[in-house]
Amino acid sequence: MTEGPLRVPPFLLAAIGAAAGVLSGLLGVGGGIVMVPALVIAGLGQHRAQATSLAAIVPIAVVGAIFFGRAANIDYLAAVVLAAGSVVGARIGALLMHRLSEVLLARVFGVFMLIVAVTMLVR
Repeated sequence: MTEGPLRVPPFLLAAIGAAAGVLSGLLGVGGGIVMVPALVIAGLGQHRAQATSLAAIVPIAVVGAIFFGRAANIDYLAAVVLAAGSVVGARIGALLMHRLSEVLLARVFGVFMLIVAVTMLVR
């Protein structure tokens, strides 16, 4: 499952990161919705794209949290509880991800994105 060295041009990675940052600040999304598909299209495998996105989202989240915290738009108790659950869930998800093939992982990701899209459109 380990891939070779990254061969995506730095300017393309910066553009993907910028798009993810804008959408993260604007809509609260970026890692999975923007970075993962863009990284796969750029040539990374599904596993590496998802793992890379998780690593890259940390500074995006920190900057967003600082900005929104200054504007008093964060429910800190909810954030702590969400973070606690997320830490446990991320470990489980990472273990599961490594058991899925690239193709199955991409399909699960796609189905999840469709479910989220339909849910948001219907609500």
